[in-house]
Amino acid sequence: MAKLNGSIPDDLALLPWWVNVILAVIVYLSLKYWIPSIKFENTFYTGTAKAANVLAPFCAGLLLFPAAISAIDSWHKRRLLERQKGIGSIRSIAWREFEELVGEAYRRKGYRVTQTGGGGADGGVDLILRKNGEHLLVQCKNWRMDKVGVKVVRELYGVVAAEGASGGVVICSGEFTQEAREFARGKPMELIEGTALARMIEGIPLTSQSA
Repeated sequence: MAKLNGSIPDDLALLPWWVNVILAVIVYLSLKYWIPSIKFENTFYTGTAKAANVLAPFCAGLLLFPAAISAIDSWHKRRLLERQKGIGSIRSIAWREFEELVGEAYRRKGYRVTQTGGGGADGGVDLILRKNGEHLLVQCKNWRMDKVGVKVVRELYGVVAAEGASGGVVICSGEFTQEAREFARGKPMELIEGTALARMIEGIPLTSQSA
């Protein structure tokens, strides 16, 4: 999904579904009752306030639509994580689902997760994690055959330094080269291979809730 700088509907769809429902209720009550009750001296504003009563259901409905999209998206990510049976199933999913899987795993671990949508199949920061003042940049590599080399780790480390982030995480469905591991040693960089990711997912209770 797009990051929070696209169209308003896209941005609203990124919010938890219940936030959009609350916004819809506030907008409906404001347009239906509060704004029409305001006394304006200007006749144009008075007419506009009265028209708000008619627009209330329409405007509230516009907010409920992204709420439905958000609810479906949350359900899909929960199901995606819960149906994983090990490294084999993780390596069988597409790169976009791999990003969503990693994001949901961290979300259940209590992190606030933002999908940037800018990484694509091969490059860029895919997720931003925040928790207790910690700010982590994550890059996901769903490479089934090739090992993830030092170039990927070095580039993310450069972004971490430039952004002033707490650290960086590179997660792959395969393995890292020895050079990549050596580069990350002693730096605020965490490398998570496919088998470690599978163990992390297996350790997340199915009844845990997304943050």
